Amino acid sequence: MKFYHYIFAAICTGITFSSCHKEADVFVSKPVITPSKPITSDTLSGSIQGTLLAGKTYYFATDITINDGDTLFLQSGVKLIALGDGSSQLKSPQITVNGSLISLGTKEAPNYITVSDDKRTVDNAFKGIWGGIQCTPAKDKQGGDLILKWTHVEFAGGPAAAGNDIYKAGDPRYLIYFANVDKNFILEDSWIRGSKDDAIRTDGGRISILRNTFELCGEKGGEALNMKSGTIGDVAYNVAIGAATNAFKVSNSGDKTVQANVYIYNNTMVNCGFRQTKEGRGGGINYEAFAKGKAYNNLFINCRVSMRVVGGAGTGADLPNLSYGSNLYYGNAPTLISQFNSTDGVSTFSASDIHGDVKQNSPVFYTYDVDQFDYTTLGGTIKTPPVTWKQQPLALLQQGTSNFRIRGTSPAAGKGFTGFEPLNRTTVRSEAAADVMKPGKDLGAYQLDGSGNQH
Repeated sequence: MKFYHYIFAAICTGITFSSCHKEADVFVSKPVITPSKPITSDTLSGSIQGTLLAGKTYYFATDITINDGDTLFLQSGVKLIALGDGSSQLKSPQITVNGSLISLGTKEAPNYITVSDDKRTVDNAFKGIWGGIQCTPAKDKQGGDLILKWTHVEFAGGPAAAGNDIYKAGDPRYLIYFANVDKNFILEDSWIRGSKDDAIRTDGGRISILRNTFELCGEKGGEALNMKSGTIGDVAYNVAIGAATNAFKVSNSGDKTVQANVYIYNNTMVNCGFRQTKEGRGGGINYEAFAKGKAYNNLFINCRVSMRVVGGAGTGADLPNLSYGSNLYYGNAPTLISQFNSTDGVSTFSASDIHGDVKQNSPVFYTYDVDQFDYTTLGGTIKTPPVTWKQQPLALLQQGTSNFRIRGTSPAAGKGFTGFEPLNRTTVRSEAAADVMKPGKDLGAYQLDGSGNQH
C-alpha cells in the first residue's frame, strides 16, 4: 500500500505470536490518512492505484486489478460503475484485489460499486451483471485489506472463467470474496444487494461485519454471508432479508489452520431460507464443521429454519466452544415453528430465548407487517417447501421503506445478553478502523436508544 498513507508504522509495544496463526493482540500507532495519486480519468482498466475523487463517477468494462502493495482508495460520494451484461466472463468485469481496496463513504455521501442506473432493477438482482470484488493475495505475497464503509455493493455474480483457483468455469462469482487469514475485511454501515450465489464468502480473514443491510442475496441458493476456516471476528447489528439459504453460515471447512470463530449477535433476519432446494439447509444462522463462536440477541422472523447447529463427528460444530441464547423466534406458520431449531440439527432453546406458538411474540416493528404474507399457503408439514424468488412478494426480499426498529412494547426490548465482549480481531488503527459495538440490551439490529443499525 505504498501509494496511500493508510500504511502505518507498527510501533509494536506488545505483540504475541504463536504457531498456526493464532489470534494475536497487535498495538500500532495511529496514522493520518493522506490520500494520494488522484485518478482523474473516468475510465479504469488494467492495474490501478491511487484515489477515486469525492463525488465523481468512474467506469470499468474490463477487469481491473489492485496489485500487491498498492491501494485503491474511494473518497465519499464515489460511484464505480461496472459495464457488462453478465453473459460471459468477458462481459462481467471484476475487481481483483491483490493489494488493498478502501471505500470510505459517509451517511451523507455513500459510495456505490454497482451497475448503471438503468440496470439497477429488481429483475436484474440475480443476473450477475459483473464479476464482483475478488480479494486474494498474489502468489507468495502478503496481500492487503478490504475496507468498505457506507458503500453499496450490488448486482454481481457473473460467470467465472476457466482455470480459476476459486470457482469452476461458468460458476457465478460472489459479490465479495475475501481469502487472507492475516488481513482485515471490514464491512460497516453498507448495503449488499443482488447476488446470484453467496453474496459474501470468506476463506479466512479478520472480519468486522457491522450494521449492514443484506437484500436479494442468492437466486436458487447462497448465503448472505458464508464464513469458512480461518475466519475470525464479529457479525453484529445487521439486517438480512430474503436470503436464499442462510443469512449467516459459519463452517470450519477449508484449508486454513485457523479455526473459524465468529460471534453473531444483535442481528435481524427476516424471510430467509426459502429458495434453497437442498435438504438440511435454509434459514437464519448455521454453525457446522467444527466452527465455534457465539450467537446471542438475534431476531429470527419468519425464517424457513431459524437456528441450525450441526452435530456429529466430522460434520458437527465445535459444541463445547459454541454458545447461544437470548434470541427471539417468530413464525406465522406451523412449519416455521417446527424449524425454530432445525430438526436435523442439535440446537435447543435456552431459558433466555423468546419463542412460542404460531404468531406469538411478534417483534413489534415500526413499519413492517410480519404477517403480510401467510406462510401456510406454501404448504408442508414439518418444513416449508422451497420456492422461487418470483413466488415471493418483493416486500419479503428487500427492506424498501420498511422500518425494522422495535417499539418499546416489543418482547425484544431489554432482553439482550451483554455478558460478553466482541472478538474485535481486526488490526487496522486509523480512520478506517473497525467501529465495533458491544452486545446490546435490546434484541435485534436496532437499539431503542437509537444506536445499532443506521439504515
